[in-house]
Amino acid sequence: MTNWIDIGPLDGIAPRGARVVRTDWGCIAVFRTSDDEVFALEDSCPHKKGPLSEGIVHGKSVTCPLHNWVISLETGAAQGADQGQTGTIATRVEDGRILMDEAVLQARSAA
Repeated sequence: MTNWIDIGPLDGIAPRGARVVRTDWGCIAVFRTSDDEVFALEDSCPHKKGPLSEGIVHGKSVTCPLHNWVISLETGAAQGADQGQTGTIATRVEDGRILMDEAVLQARSAA
Protein backbone atom coordinates (compact mmCIF):
# COMPACT_ATOMS: atom_id res chain seq x y z
CA MET A 1 0.00 0.00 0.00
CA THR A 2 1.29 3.42 -0.95
CA ASN A 3 1.42 6.21 1.60
CA TRP A 4 1.17 9.61 -0.01
CA ILE A 5 2.56 12.77 1.62
CA ASP A 6 0.67 16.01 0.93
CA ILE A 7 3.34 18.56 0.05
CA GLY A 8 1.12 21.50 -0.84
CA PRO A 9 -1.18 23.01 -3.42
CA LEU A 10 -0.52 22.75 -7.15
CA ASP A 11 -0.93 26.53 -7.33
CA GLY A 12 2.01 26.84 -4.92
CA ILE A 13 4.32 26.16 -7.86
CA ALA A 14 4.19 28.42 -10.92
CA PRO A 15 3.79 26.76 -14.32
CA ARG A 16 7.29 25.82 -15.57
CA GLY A 17 8.56 26.32 -12.03
CA ALA A 18 9.89 24.30 -9.13
CA ARG A 19 10.15 24.24 -5.38
CA VAL A 20 12.28 22.31 -2.95
CA VAL A 21 10.79 19.97 -0.40
CA ARG A 22 13.15 19.16 2.43
CA THR A 23 12.57 15.70 3.82
CA ASP A 24 14.31 13.42 6.30
CA TRP A 25 15.57 11.63 3.21
CA GLY A 26 17.08 14.65 1.43
CA CYS A 27 16.01 17.58 -0.72
CA ILE A 28 13.49 16.86 -3.45
CA ALA A 29 12.81 19.20 -6.37
CA VAL A 30 9.14 19.26 -7.36
CA PHE A 31 8.44 20.59 -10.84
CA ARG A 32 5.25 21.79 -12.53
CA THR A 33 5.16 21.82 -16.32
CA SER A 34 3.22 24.26 -18.46
CA ASP A 35 0.62 21.47 -18.85
CA ASP A 36 0.22 21.21 -15.04
CA GLU A 37 1.99 17.85 -14.84
CA VAL A 38 4.00 17.38 -11.65
CA PHE A 39 7.29 15.52 -11.32
CA ALA A 40 9.73 15.07 -8.44
CA LEU A 41 13.46 14.41 -8.64
CA GLU A 42 16.30 14.37 -6.19
CA ASP A 43 17.50 17.99 -6.25
CA SER A 44 20.93 17.05 -7.56
CA CYS A 45 22.19 16.95 -11.13
CA PRO A 46 24.05 13.69 -11.90
CA HIS A 47 26.94 15.71 -13.35
CA LYS A 48 28.25 18.06 -10.63
CA LYS A 49 25.35 17.94 -8.15
CA GLY A 50 23.86 21.26 -9.30
CA PRO A 51 20.47 22.23 -7.81
CA LEU A 52 17.95 21.12 -10.42
CA SER A 53 15.24 23.11 -8.63
CA GLU A 54 17.00 26.27 -9.86
CA GLY A 55 17.04 25.08 -13.47
CA ILE A 56 14.83 25.99 -16.42
CA VAL A 57 11.79 23.77 -16.99
CA HIS A 58 10.93 23.15 -20.64
CA GLY A 59 8.49 20.50 -21.80
CA LYS A 60 9.13 17.47 -19.61
CA SER A 61 12.78 18.38 -18.97
CA VAL A 62 14.83 20.64 -16.73
CA THR A 63 18.17 22.20 -17.64
CA CYS A 64 20.69 22.27 -14.81
CA PRO A 65 21.76 25.83 -13.93
CA LEU A 66 25.45 24.91 -13.57
CA HIS A 67 26.49 23.23 -16.83
CA ASN A 68 23.31 23.05 -18.93
CA TRP A 69 22.75 19.32 -18.67
CA VAL A 70 19.18 18.48 -19.72
CA ILE A 71 17.45 16.02 -17.37
CA SER A 72 14.18 14.19 -18.11
CA LEU A 73 11.52 14.95 -15.51
CA GLU A 74 9.90 11.58 -16.29
CA THR A 75 12.95 9.34 -15.84
CA GLY A 76 15.67 11.46 -14.21
CA ALA A 77 18.05 10.51 -17.05
CA ALA A 78 20.43 12.96 -18.69
CA GLN A 79 19.56 13.55 -22.34
CA GLY A 80 21.71 13.87 -25.42
CA ALA A 81 25.42 13.05 -25.18
CA ASP A 82 25.43 13.50 -21.40
CA GLN A 83 25.20 10.40 -19.24
CA GLY A 84 23.91 9.94 -15.71
CA GLN A 85 20.67 9.81 -13.80
CA THR A 86 19.07 11.31 -10.73
CA GLY A 87 16.40 9.61 -8.66
CA THR A 88 12.69 10.14 -9.29
CA ILE A 89 9.85 10.12 -6.78
CA ALA A 90 6.27 9.30 -7.76
CA THR A 91 3.82 12.17 -7.52
CA ARG A 92 0.17 12.76 -8.24
CA VAL A 93 -2.26 15.65 -8.04
CA GLU A 94 -5.53 15.12 -6.19
CA ASP A 95 -8.09 17.83 -5.51
CA GLY A 96 -5.52 20.51 -6.36
CA ARG A 97 -2.95 19.10 -3.90
CA ILE A 98 0.43 17.59 -4.79
CA LEU A 99 1.09 14.20 -3.23
CA MET A 100 4.45 12.41 -3.12
CA ASP A 101 5.11 8.69 -2.57
CA GLU A 102 6.56 8.29 0.93
CA ALA A 103 7.63 4.66 0.35
CA VAL A 104 10.03 5.67 -2.43
CA LEU A 105 11.63 8.26 -0.16
CA GLN A 106 12.08 5.71 2.62
CA ALA A 107 13.61 3.18 0.22
CA ARG A 108 16.12 5.82 -0.93
CA SER A 109 17.17 6.56 2.64
CA ALA A 110 17.82 2.86 3.29
CA ALA A 111 20.10 2.52 0.26
